[in-house]
Amino acid sequence: MDATATPAHTEPFRLGLTGPIGCGKSTVARWLGERAGVVVVDADQVARDVVEPGEPALEAVIGRFGAGLRRDDGSLDRAALGRIVFADPEALRDLEAIVHPAVRPRILAAIADARRDGATAVVIEAIKLVEGGLAATCDEVWLVTCDRGVQRERLEGRGTAPADAATRIDAQTGFDAVAAIADRVIDTGADAGATRREVERAFDDALAARVR
Repeated sequence: MDATATPAHTEPFRLGLTGPIGCGKSTVARWLGERAGVVVVDADQVARDVVEPGEPALEAVIGRFGAGLRRDDGSLDRAALGRIVFADPEALRDLEAIVHPAVRPRILAAIADARRDGATAVVIEAIKLVEGGLAATCDEVWLVTCDRGVQRERLEGRGTAPADAATRIDAQTGFDAVAAIADRVIDTGADAGATRREVERAFDDALAARVR
């Protein structure tokens, strides 16, 4: 079934996609985004946008974490910030408290734009889907997961140093609670082809359930 098979609904089907770093959220979102009528909203990209030069959130981040994080061109040194917050849970919470309130309205605006443009489904890809208050806006929530060893291999394959990969994985908590509320859990540890077929079936099932 294509996403266009939901004509009775004026509101697009909203799918929240979340999961730990390195588990394949972006790949799943890309697969779904290739379907007709599906718009993907990448919360990580929005989070980068809200700390661009000239944005109030950037100044708040600099105020909390120090002027040394501002590059010569005025942009945020995201790598240096990552080393700080992934090693310090309190610092990570402080960063999220700055960024989440700036991200949420932009995502809601993107959903509204998609609706106006006639999208039949919107996929919201967000590592902090629940914490950012976005899960409550979704018709379904999917948790994308994989074995920790696979997760580490993927991060290291992107050029992340082993110690940094372990630190980033350890810093991401709360997904057990997400699993308790998720409508579906997608394990991406299998062959990519098999995983894509599972994703396609799950999405078709979600759309079919909506029209029943």
